[in-house]
Amino acid sequence: MKTMSSNDSLARLAAVIESRKPERGGDPAASYVARLLHKGPDAFLKKIGEEATEMVMAAKDADHGGDVSRIVGETADLWFHCMIALAHYGLAPADVLAELERREGTSGIEEKALRKLQQREGTGE
Repeated sequence: MKTMSSNDSLARLAAVIESRKPERGGDPAASYVARLLHKGPDAFLKKIGEEATEMVMAAKDADHGGDVSRIVGETADLWFHCMIALAHYGLAPADVLAELERREGTSGIEEKALRKLQQREGTGE
């Protein structure tokens, strides 16, 4: 497995996505990112759903002897489209990484229970 500096790689990709925003001069005729952002949330959210499904299918295929490297490719596609959504909403990969770091050391079961409690109490934090 390759080691990576995820924050740097994600930050570089986020900067490219940001530069392709139509309001920053990205041309929807020449840039896939600009085209998705120009079309609006329905376009990139649909792609996120498609890519998530393709990632699940790749994992299921791998369980039955399929090529596990497809999981990596499909996950990359999913992350890429999620990063387009983050950019649209003024967020960055660093925001997601900070949330993951905040959760570090917390049981997933405890985290889920806390979120449910916050939703019931209407705090939504």
